[in-house]
Formats: sequence, C-alpha cells, structure tokens
Amino acid sequence: MDFTHLDAAGNAHMVDVTAKQPTVREATARGFVRCAPATLEALTHGTVPKGDVFAVARIAGIQAAKRTPDLLPLAHVIGVHGAAVDLAVTSDGVEISATVRTADRTGVEMEALTAVSVAALAIVDMVKGIDKTTVIEDVRITAKSGGRSGDWVRPE
Repeated sequence: MDFTHLDAAGNAHMVDVTAKQPTVREATARGFVRCAPATLEALTHGTVPKGDVFAVARIAGIQAAKRTPDLLPLAHVIGVHGAAVDLAVTSDGVEISATVRTADRTGVEMEALTAVSVAALAIVDMVKGIDKTTVIEDVRITAKSGGRSGDWVRPE
C-alpha cells in the first residue's frame, strides 16, 4: 500500500500540490460540548462570569481555521477565503458547526475540524470555572465539496 504522506524511505513528507489547479472547495465539520444544566442556563441567559462565550468561541474557531498549518505539520498553507462558526445551545450542551471555503489546490477539511475543535476548547475555557464536567464530543466532517474526490455528505 502506498501512503501519500510517506516517502520511499518511510519518512513523513508534505505532498507536493504545486501542479494541481486551484478549485473552489468547501468543508463543514460539527462537534458538541456537553454541559451541566446550570451551565446551559448561564449560557442561555448570558450570565457566564467570563463574558460572551459564543463571541469568544466563534472568533477562536475562525482564527483556528486560518492557523491550521501552524498546528498540523503536514497541512498545506492555503487561503482560507471564508469561515463561519455557528453555535446553538441544545438541551444537553452546545452544538458547533464550522464551514470553511477556499479556492485553492487542496481541501479545507482540516481547517473545518480545527475550527470546531478550537471553538469547543474556547467554550470549555470560558465555562470551566462554573462547570468542571464539560466534555467535547463527536467532532467530525459532515460534508465536503470540490476537488478531485468531488462532493461527499456524511450519512446521518
């Protein structure tokens, strides 16, 4: 079996995408932060002592999408041309969705996953003083479009 991120000697290397043509690509990821009922109440009423949890998480997620190659050593530096992070309180926690877009030579799945992961971490950081039980769960790609492999949607 050939591995794209290993050279002939088995060493890790970045795949060369120089010859690929830029195309429009998009990826959406989702994740969940499970919280205690009292934390959900504070989130709903905007009474978390550290401030606006959703504003901080949204900005953290967008910033993270743009910094993905700084965190993942084999990720390509690409133009993140659009990034949206949406947050919704549910009966059990906070649902996070991030959609990232580019017109580049490689996809933005890792950027979308990083956006969700860091937004989730920001939520945990903002509520840890009132809830030590928060858990980050189920971070996953839910859809992607563009590129050689085309469109894909996770079956739910």
